[in-house]
Amino acid sequence: VQLQAYGGGLVQAGGSLRLSCAASGNIFSINIMGWYRQTPGNEREMVGLISTGGVTNYADSNKGRFTLSIDNAKNTVWLQMNSLKPEDTAVYYCSADIRADGRIYYRTYWGQGTQVTVSS
Repeated sequence: VQLQAYGGGLVQAGGSLRLSCAASGNIFSINIMGWYRQTPGNEREMVGLISTGGVTNYADSNKGRFTLSIDNAKNTVWLQMNSLKPEDTAVYYCSADIRADGRIYYRTYWGQGTQVTVSS
């Protein structure tokens, strides 16, 4: 099982970016997908999570600006980020709670990080 993240880059404050993340491999089922971010010297923090049923949970700092969507058939999650601020600058990591084929438990998988830089 692996997660492949796409998107990220440099954008001016007030701009928008869209991140995507696709899970692939021997997947039996996915429970939750989402995004975390991390800046140097700080712990990884949740950006937002979405269940395969479409229930979302966002960090307070992102509510109203970020939107998650999921395509269960494609095992893909998108993060639309609008009204970006310099403080949103971070490495963004996608994550997914996945039950792999032949397993009876879910575990969290991580994608590679993608840099988001918001200039002032």
